[in-house]
Amino acid sequence: MRNLLFTTLILFIAGFSRAQTTTTNPRPLTMDEYTKALTYTIADLDKDTYVKFDNAYVLDRYENRKPYFITGSDGLKKRIDLYKLVAKAGLQEIGLMVFYTNETGKRYQALVPDFTADAQVWDKYFNDIDNINKVEKNFILKLSYVLSKEMSFQQYKVLNGGKDMKEEATYGNDICFPGDEEVTMGDGSKKLLKDIKTGDVVVTVDPETNKASATKVKELTMHPAKNYALTQLVLVSANENNTTTGLNINLNTKVLKATPNHPMQTVQGRSKMGDIELGQQVLCFNDQTGKYETYTVLQKSEQGEGVQKVYNIVADSGSTLLMNGVMVKQK
Repeated sequence: MRNLLFTTLILFIAGFSRAQTTTTNPRPLTMDEYTKALTYTIADLDKDTYVKFDNAYVLDRYENRKPYFITGSDGLKKRIDLYKLVAKAGLQEIGLMVFYTNETGKRYQALVPDFTADAQVWDKYFNDIDNINKVEKNFILKLSYVLSKEMSFQQYKVLNGGKDMKEEATYGNDICFPGDEEVTMGDGSKKLLKDIKTGDVVVTVDPETNKASATKVKELTMHPAKNYALTQLVLVSANENNTTTGLNINLNTKVLKATPNHPMQTVQGRSKMGDIELGQQVLCFNDQTGKYETYTVLQKSEQGEGVQKVYNIVADSGSTLLMNGVMVKQK
């Protein structure tokens, strides 16, 4: 199976944007059309808004939208342009073309099929975006952000190939993190949780004032290796600036894993990790601004990640820690 950065994204494409210019029902995008359409290109993304191909298809700029310019935590600006793929016969919209241009000018493109497309076409699409994601870090996250915002696409997690997680993984009272999560130390450096020692100085943040201070580690507790159920949250902070040339976005992300019952302090109140819902907000450290800011939960998944030990820090003072840059409650 594909090794996606995040849980596989299933995108429900909401159909017609031509303001009821036709009553023709959508038809499936075929595999041949999918393959051929990926050879279509737009010479000038700033000027070409309606381009014909083979006297049979059209790439029509989606809603005449301006491009998205997304700057991630690495400071690199990416550009995303969206075009509807329209079959001229019947003026049927059969897909959505995504043109993704990186900071060097290299362009990638992906074709999101119409929701009626065959499963094989969708599988090919997932493989294609996975391949782009391997060379363009966080491509899937940026694509997901744009599609979710612009078209109100719905996202949901795939439950571990249909298996019942309660049969596949260990649930219990352990309130812990996997050992490869990064702890923010008192001097601002990062250290793997499994390498934390008694006497180490770590950062704790006051959830009322957002002020950080240092505290010493009293103990690193460790639980024996099991196939623990782990909840993963993908959190984003997106600052938007709408200009005459496009929508500029500074997009910062955090990813956190913990056992489902680990406590979190969200803006909406205290909650177990496994009970947090999409859209809730959690305090995180923004590496770009050097400030503590609220990030929004964009994605949530739960799965067993193999037999491993899990850990938790007991500190001298404070009620929180920074794990992967995310504020979490101490046990």
